[in-house]
Amino acid sequence: MDLSKNSAENVEYIVEAIKERLKVMNIGAIKSAHFNAEMYEELFEIYEMVMKKNNFSPSEMQAIAEELGKLRNQ
Repeated sequence: MDLSKNSAENVEYIVEAIKERLKVMNIGAIKSAHFNAEMYEELFEIYEMVMKKNNFSPSEMQAIAEELGKLRNQ
């Protein structure tokens, strides 16, 4: 899978990977449909950062959630 390309499939993959890595409790709160193609680069940057770490502090998880919230479609 080439994640450098902006596609709906890649957005879905990235969002699912972030949810899995963060072990998001409220899975329904984060859906790939909440993000549009215009935000792909920012979403991909979050994905890369999340994939590099194994553990997250509560404050890091909060910051990631806030960033994802900013990217969501209004």
